[in-house]
Amino acid sequence: MPGSPRMRKILLWLLSGSRGGPTRMRIILALRSRPMNPNQLARELGLNYRTVQHHLDVLEKHGLIVRLEERYGAPYFLSEDLEENWSIVESLLGR
Repeated sequence: MPGSPRMRKILLWLLSGSRGGPTRMRIILALRSRPMNPNQLARELGLNYRTVQHHLDVLEKHGLIVRLEERYGAPYFLSEDLEENWSIVESLLGR
């Protein structure tokens, strides 16, 4: 499997090795299509805002997503590190 070993470990744990993995996978797939803020993600995915915010915090803490500014409603983007290692996500999806 290509990609950095560090990123592979992070993604395996956060997306398939923990209880919130499926939700986090849905969030990063949605963000890959376009940057969104927590309210937009909650609507798009049919999830509670607080649930989305929790998972965004986890993903941001581990360097998988970024915000360009700290203001309320700022959109989230996939990090360059995640984009560079997208093949790992695809392998987790079974593509």
